[in-house]
Amino acid sequence: MNVNPLSQPASSPATGAVSTASAPATSSTTEASKTSAASTAAPQASTTVSISNAGRAALAEATESAATTAKEAGGGDRQAQRLLAKEAARKIG
Repeated sequence: MNVNPLSQPASSPATGAVSTASAPATSSTTEASKTSAASTAAPQASTTVSISNAGRAALAEATESAATTAKEAGGGDRQAQRLLAKEAARKIG
């Protein structure tokens, strides 16, 4: 007698389909429960940060491009002139 190992009784695929169909629904319900439980368990704290004008100016100077620094130095900005002098000295020695 020749039996196909892939064939199964009629009741097994139906049972497999039921358990497969119910598994994603259970996991999505569990994920939704975890999300709602996490949001109700620990309320989000709000933090406000303010940066001083000196801090903003320092950030602007630190992040400006070399072209901007050169333009400012040409316009008489002493800080930009010092920065260009330091960069030139670093390249030389």
